[in-house]
Amino acid sequence: MENSKKMERIRTMKTMASRKSLWVLLLIVIIWVSFTVFRNPPKIWAAFKLPVSFSGWDLVMKPSCPTVLPNPPVSLKETELRVWEVLEKLDKQIPPRPFTHLNTTTSATHSTATILNPRDTYCVGDQLDVLLVAKDYSGRRKEYGGDFLRARIFSPALKAGASGKVTDFNNGTYLVSFTLFWEGPVSLSILLMHPSEGVSALWRARKQGYDRIIFTGLFVSGTSQVRTDCALVLNTSAELCQYLDAQDQEAFYCVKPPNVPCAALTHMQSKNKKVSYLRQQERSLFERSNIGVEIMGKPKVISVSKCNKEAVPAKQRCKLGMVPAIPSGYVWKNSWNPASCSLAPIKMKDCLRGKLIHLMGDSTLRQWMEYFKSKINTLRSVDLHETGKLQHQLAVDLDEKINIQWQKHGYPLIGSLVYSVKEIENMARIIDRTGGEKNTVIVISLGQHFRPFPIDVFIRRALSVHRALQRLLLRSPDTMVVLKTENTREMTSDVERFSDFHGYTQYLALKDIFQGLNVGVIDAWDMTIAYGTNDVHPPQHVVGSQINIFLDYIC
Repeated sequence: MENSKKMERIRTMKTMASRKSLWVLLLIVIIWVSFTVFRNPPKIWAAFKLPVSFSGWDLVMKPSCPTVLPNPPVSLKETELRVWEVLEKLDKQIPPRPFTHLNTTTSATHSTATILNPRDTYCVGDQLDVLLVAKDYSGRRKEYGGDFLRARIFSPALKAGASGKVTDFNNGTYLVSFTLFWEGPVSLSILLMHPSEGVSALWRARKQGYDRIIFTGLFVSGTSQVRTDCALVLNTSAELCQYLDAQDQEAFYCVKPPNVPCAALTHMQSKNKKVSYLRQQERSLFERSNIGVEIMGKPKVISVSKCNKEAVPAKQRCKLGMVPAIPSGYVWKNSWNPASCSLAPIKMKDCLRGKLIHLMGDSTLRQWMEYFKSKINTLRSVDLHETGKLQHQLAVDLDEKINIQWQKHGYPLIGSLVYSVKEIENMARIIDRTGGEKNTVIVISLGQHFRPFPIDVFIRRALSVHRALQRLLLRSPDTMVVLKTENTREMTSDVERFSDFHGYTQYLALKDIFQGLNVGVIDAWDMTIAYGTNDVHPPQHVVGSQINIFLDYIC
């Protein structure tokens, strides 16, 4: 009996010991699972296909309201396909051209420009056509097209001008068409900006490298400051900091400073790098004497009269969604007149009353901000505690409920002066955070800072902005969106980096990408050709003409 009781006690003790071991093991498993989950929650919960949202701390239980997920990352395959489509269209317009010697390239002085069906006097509204035959320096006719031409009519005394339309027949001949918008003496001009061989060289060189601009990033950690190289692409084995837009998969990189976190990047500046992807013999094509050469010798002057034509029917007001004509308009008495619609006289302050205007882009849009402040004396600048020309700017009129802000676009952003990057981000993310409504206006401008880089960088950025605007207009269709194209700049600019040819290809790409979207387009490219400004920052009267179109779109 005694032995039986002893055996029972031993079994009980063993059972209790087993249970204790089981509890200890279970406790260890719980601790391990908890540690793993909180160390890497998204992957664990994704494996179980359970909802997780740390913003609401709802790891297990679903909230009473449905969770709104952020925009999913764009398919890389889809983006690459669209980039390829846009590039293919451009490649077809810019085929490779042989270059052996300067004498075999297009010569402005040897080429001929002939007015078709010439008359002593033309009428306002007529179309004047010029047949251009391209020839090389030996006087031989060219057998292929591709020359980069700029056509313009102008009347200096009237402060009038308009661009011409160039049709390339791809056999060495071109048709240049001018619409005669005003009466009086009118001068014709056709400039050979670059011969087709130069265009081909620039296009090939642009595709070859990301290192024409050197970026230097400043990292600040405690009392120490460190500068390192930064770029869209860095060819180095050093450890890198990646600044990634996860949704659109666009990235910018800096060499990581030792013992300094990547988040310590605060400022950036840039300068041109002494590198060229042009061949030695091609560089003669881009000497200043070979850029923007007049084909017509001294400008040809024609006479234009009103004639006794029937009254032109009234044009409808300019509005969002209109596709600009070619040319999109003309300058007369230094003011812009659209070709396919009319501008109504609008008081700027009345138009902007109660509106939130968000300008996003480069310094050509910052000029708008400066123009608004110069014309509305009740606008007050708000100190956002930033420094430098690229700082985020805000101006308000509290009584009239006017809110205007300008914000720089994301990388690449070229500037010899140091600028802050603490709050830099891509336009698409700013647009995604915008609620939008009928009194919200977004103005976009991209271009000049992208010229020194392969054009796929620009195309990707334009696509990301386009997608963000589609999302905005889907959730807030009353939001008004205006797209300002880039403008021409100085002919003396570093051609390989900043040629207007690069700007023109971006202009074509932008029109392709944004076609069909309900936005207002301000064709700054065509306007600055008509004005003949050739300035990266057009003068105030040109900026004023851009803003007049803008006001007509939104009021």
